[in-house]
Amino acid sequence: MRALKIAATGMSAQQLRVETISNNLANMSTTGYNARRAEFADLHYQQVSRAGAISAADGSVLPTGVQVGLGVRPSSITVQLAQGSLSQTGGDLDIAIEGRGYLEIELPSGQSAYTRDGALKRSADGLIVTSEGFAVAPEITIPTDARRISINADGEVYAYFAETAEAQLLGQFALAGFTNAKGLEAIGSNLFLETEASGAPVVASPGEDGLGTLRQGYLEDSSVDAVREVTELIEAQRGYELNAKVISAADQMLAATTQVR
Repeated sequence: MRALKIAATGMSAQQLRVETISNNLANMSTTGYNARRAEFADLHYQQVSRAGAISAADGSVLPTGVQVGLGVRPSSITVQLAQGSLSQTGGDLDIAIEGRGYLEIELPSGQSAYTRDGALKRSADGLIVTSEGFAVAPEITIPTDARRISINADGEVYAYFAETAEAQLLGQFALAGFTNAKGLEAIGSNLFLETEASGAPVVASPGEDGLGTLRQGYLEDSSVDAVREVTELIEAQRGYELNAKVISAADQMLAATTQVR
């Protein structure tokens, strides 16, 4: 009874879809989060009668044949890249990326990671870091006597001091772009790693090479559409129920077979 195994693959697929949707809804308030979508492909087919096979002595061939599908499998969980809306925070180290690009982060291992979470902080040494304490590359240190920080659209960081009205340039943020940003590996904490699928990063100043610009005092909201996610959740639930009914029907057919005398 192939229907049992086929329906089981359908239930597993819908379960994965629900898990993906639940992760999207759980991250509705995550800064810079992009929704994920589960994608599926059909499994192998059993070729009972192959299309094009000769069916008669006169050379007639089967126009379609008999191909029995064996179920469904997950093919990918794809990131839906979209610009989230910008929320004003007023924080001097809160920056939102308008357009393409990621901030480069230096992990304790020395490896580079990438993020769109611009909720930056200042360490005890004045170094600009993420909420996890990882340094932003290139490293920029804010003097302890700085009265105010200004970051322009090009990523240039200026400090204002009480003794002088002229601003001092501390450094400039850079953005990294990828040929296939969907191929980045998510590792949690709003961080991504480069992979062979994403390609090597192209690092440039904000506004150059098609990369976005920065806006100080704003953060990028999650791009999750709650209405769409709930709609897909209902569809996944109904799909799960239908596959469960198939298993129930197949079980009743098996029971009828065992009761034959």
